[in-house]
Amino acid sequence: MTAGSFSFLNILFCGKIPLMGPKKNYQSELDKIIKKINIEQPPTLMIHACCAPCSSYCLEYLCKYFKITVYYYNPNISPSEEYRKRVDEEKRLIAALNSEIIWGERQGHPIGIREGNYEPSRFYEAVRGFENLGEGSERCFRCFELRLRKTAEAMGEGYDYFTTTLTISPLKNAEKLNEIGEKIAEEYDLNWLPSDFKKKEGYKRSIELSEKYGLYRQDYCGCTFSKFEREADKARKELQNYEETT
Repeated sequence: MTAGSFSFLNILFCGKIPLMGPKKNYQSELDKIIKKINIEQPPTLMIHACCAPCSSYCLEYLCKYFKITVYYYNPNISPSEEYRKRVDEEKRLIAALNSEIIWGERQGHPIGIREGNYEPSRFYEAVRGFENLGEGSERCFRCFELRLRKTAEAMGEGYDYFTTTLTISPLKNAEKLNEIGEKIAEEYDLNWLPSDFKKKEGYKRSIELSEKYGLYRQDYCGCTFSKFEREADKARKELQNYEETT
């Protein structure tokens, strides 16, 4: 063994370099919580919703076990017309699900919704200095924290858990979302409901439900930066296709 290799191993086993443990399985953690639920006395849940397509599977899945209030707080969405379109779709989806629950066509508890204030200035303040970073960067993490913190603050008394629909997206970092949620829960002395809704083919089911209810499916996350990035990506692909066919 060389001196260099001994030095590295010595550092490793002395704990100066943290050894990475296995990644958490957040879906498995959610399954454990659900397994303990008394369906005669369902816990209450406030769930931050980003849009109707992402909410569809999450609400279908969770309303069987929880009394849910959707909290729609998304100051990142731009322009305001887009925001209004998305929140109206969220309300339309919830009305459709509740109708099925009331008429016995779907198992579950009726779902409520509260709309937060639309305050884009809060979003721009949160991501200042990180505007030029791409999708999945610190810019997004700051946006996650803004929305989840506002959800926690909106809970008040009477809610057992809070969580978000954002983990259903293949483009969103479920591990980071859960870390942020857990941190905020600790700060406010609340219970975070862990999730990775894309598991168990949740994302695939959300596409099926979007088709069933005719939901508007946007092609960018919501903020003006993601819109610009999406349009630039589409332009690059169109140019590439043009060059390949000429």
